[in-house]
Amino acid sequence: MNRLARFAGFGAGHEEGVDRDESEAGAASAATPEADGASGGAPTDEALREPIIAALRKVHDPEIPVNIYDLGLIYKIDIADGGNIAIDMTLTAPACPVAGMMPVMVKDAVKTVEGVGEVEVELVWDPPWSPDTMSDEAKLQLGML
Repeated sequence: MNRLARFAGFGAGHEEGVDRDESEAGAASAATPEADGASGGAPTDEALREPIIAALRKVHDPEIPVNIYDLGLIYKIDIADGGNIAIDMTLTAPACPVAGMMPVMVKDAVKTVEGVGEVEVELVWDPPWSPDTMSDEAKLQLGML
């Protein structure tokens, strides 16, 4: 698991060295379900997290041939009651030419997931992005491993 994922709370309560997929599953299972079948049938945190991540992996920075999730640009995915989603994300640089487009692209991608309600995407700059936040897959794809 990368440093940024630990900072964002993915895999909370797990030991360092757990691989990324295990930590994401752990984060999903550790979260409180937002609803169950008896209270309206809304999807739970666990049911939404993986499809949201899959949708985020379809969004690419136009200048870098890697999806934004594996690039380490997604800092936080909060799933609230009713499937409302709050995402904190960053960019590779504050002067990134797609700064105005990228949050809209993220919002549009996440809204395609069944069961998602309102989606709020916030650009944050702390901590600043660095190549250390990228997944091993992204580093390999970019020839950094």
